[in-house]
Amino acid sequence: MSFWEYVNTRHQQLLTDAWQHASAVFQCMVVATVIGVLIAVVTYRREWAGSLATTATSTILTVPSLAMIGLLIPVVGLGVAPTVIALTLYGLLPVVRNAIVGLRGVDPALVEAAEGIGMSRPARLARVELPLAWPPILTGIRVATQMLMGIAAIAAYASGPGLGNEIFRGIASLGSANALNQVLAGTLGIVVLALLFDAGYVLLGRLTIPRGIRG
Repeated sequence: MSFWEYVNTRHQQLLTDAWQHASAVFQCMVVATVIGVLIAVVTYRREWAGSLATTATSTILTVPSLAMIGLLIPVVGLGVAPTVIALTLYGLLPVVRNAIVGLRGVDPALVEAAEGIGMSRPARLARVELPLAWPPILTGIRVATQMLMGIAAIAAYASGPGLGNEIFRGIASLGSANALNQVLAGTLGIVVLALLFDAGYVLLGRLTIPRGIRG
């Protein structure tokens, strides 16, 4: 059976796996973005705190994804839970690092002007600092999403959702007629999803970042 014949006969399952894969990555990125920006907001004003936040989140990336999920299985079981926790943790570093850089890069004169007209600290943060820091934050989100697309495939090891199941089935049945087709279908599906997400982020950037800031 050729690759395209395999895709045609399995397209429903492949679409389901692709949807689950995209959904898992998207939801985990939302959570990682919220947590990452909050960490940056708390730590960016102090050099030592920002360095500690960056170091702590970068340390997570030194743990192999398979090992991370393997360590989580005895704690939270198989399925969605270890996938969500692992992806969220792996997504933190690019968001935290870029959010800290973005917030530190805001012109102090603008913050002082906002303070001078009576804005409270939360108002300055919400209306001045975070909007100006949004371009690097969005870049961090894009980097994290591309990274999580590949890591999410490992979730199949813990019976998690996504296209990784197709890849693992192919690897487990190497030598059979459709083993290569399974691995190729899962891999290409992840690549296509990554490109679609990145295109979506480019569009989001054009809609939310003023042309002057985009340069």
